[in-house]
Amino acid sequence: MNITGALFYLFSAVLLFASWRVITARSTVHSALYLVLAFANASVIWMLLRAEFLAIALVLVYVGAVMVLFLFVVMMLDLKGDEFREGFWKHLPLAGLIGAVIALEMALVLLPGFRLAEAPVLDPALAKLGNTRLLGIEVYTRYLYPLQIAAVLLLVAMVAAIALTLRRRKDSRYLDPSVQVRARKADRLRIVKMAPVVDAPATPATPAGDQP
Repeated sequence: MNITGALFYLFSAVLLFASWRVITARSTVHSALYLVLAFANASVIWMLLRAEFLAIALVLVYVGAVMVLFLFVVMMLDLKGDEFREGFWKHLPLAGLIGAVIALEMALVLLPGFRLAEAPVLDPALAKLGNTRLLGIEVYTRYLYPLQIAAVLLLVAMVAAIALTLRRRKDSRYLDPSVQVRARKADRLRIVKMAPVVDAPATPATPAGDQP
């Protein structure tokens, strides 16, 4: 085993540990931080596979932007992890079985692509373009419709996150923008005319206890 293989197994082990902690950590903030660790290790694995553009994109897009959004939403919603974790160990065997089936399906789909002996020979003219440009050509020509579907799904997720943050809460003050826009000057300021001098009463009032 060479150094590259040893680093691959090392970062893969850390990736698996971080992924496990994402679903087992009690704090949602800790789960998000473990997810950052998982993304970072996945980026290093991409680097070992000589996919530099995917590694940099994973760090910039997911670690730098998506995880910041996750932390922002988690802190704003003030989620209670204990309520979501009720029955976690009860459903763990079923969840493990489903995860194993999904992993098996992914292996059946992805393993044929790692057969280097059957890999097609790359055209030398295309090799001069570089991985980034070739990836862009493939994404925006052959996989254009899946890219648009993914963009729509991300847009729906963004709208859903914003809608969750705008829900009514009893412990927060809420202002209706439509009511503020319809406000008029007469509703905010009222001028009352009063006499500059107030005359004293002619006969002082007698207290009720002093009456004979």
